Amino acid sequence: MNYFVHETAVVDQNCEIGAGTKIWHFSHIMSGCIIGESCNIGQNVVISPAVKLGRNVKIQNNVSVYTGVICEDDVFLGPSMVFTNVINPRSHVNRKNEYASTVVRKGASIGANATVVCGNEIGEYALIGAGAVITKTVKPYALVVGNPAKQTGWVSQNGHKLHFDEKGLAICPETNQKYRLENGSVTLV
Repeated sequence: MNYFVHETAVVDQNCEIGAGTKIWHFSHIMSGCIIGESCNIGQNVVISPAVKLGRNVKIQNNVSVYTGVICEDDVFLGPSMVFTNVINPRSHVNRKNEYASTVVRKGASIGANATVVCGNEIGEYALIGAGAVITKTVKPYALVVGNPAKQTGWVSQNGHKLHFDEKGLAICPETNQKYRLENGSVTLV
């Protein structure tokens, strides 16, 4: 075993777990999960069957990642954030065949206590503010906050708010990477 599992965590059979991954206190990794290399699964996290996590995914404490969720490389899931997997849940109706897919693209971050309603995509390097409620797809590099979440700006790959000049160009203050805003989308130049 080339990954770490705390003695209080439970890892079911038939899971693929990448090298260097750490699974902490009271977490449960259910059968059929695929977890990439160098992930960090915090305390009291549940990873449901057939979930796919890319490389270097960081999941903070008290998060449940339900069947239908895919997180690409370098995703950050903040403390107690929530995914849903059925649009209209009812205790008396079995809707396991109606799970809607949610994809969190490379480098995206979801803040503490945010909720992502199933069936939506979070774009590459998007930043979801703490407590936001995502009810629609989020564009790459978008900064979204509130309930329901609204876009309030754009961020760099390192999470800094971008300020675009009259030519539609911005520079990340940390990395000096250049970004272009054109036709309502941001790209790295």
